[in-house]
Amino acid sequence: VQLVESGGGLVQAGGSLRLSCAVSGITMDEYAIGWFRQAPGKEREGVSCISATDGITYYADSVKGRFTISRDNAKSTAYLQMDSLKPEDTALYYCATYTSRLIYGQGTQVTVSS
Repeated sequence: VQLVESGGGLVQAGGSLRLSCAVSGITMDEYAIGWFRQAPGKEREGVSCISATDGITYYADSVKGRFTISRDNAKSTAYLQMDSLKPEDTALYYCATYTSRLIYGQGTQVTVSS
């Protein structure tokens, strides 16, 4: 199983980024996908997740109303649309899925300048 994130970068506060997570090695529509982030000196935290087929989503309170998770099972790709970004959103962002264990990608850096 492999997850590869992309789409991170440097953006000013108030800007937007769209992260992608390409999934291989599993039939993606059988698994929920989650996004996590880890800022320097802080623990990794859950940001959002989406169920396998019925589109049920969850958002951390800190991103609710600003981030949108989605998935395209035909493309084996999940997305995280991030709008109204804040400096406190700066972190390394990971996508993950749980098969017999939680599997993370390598992460993509998001930096939001004030």
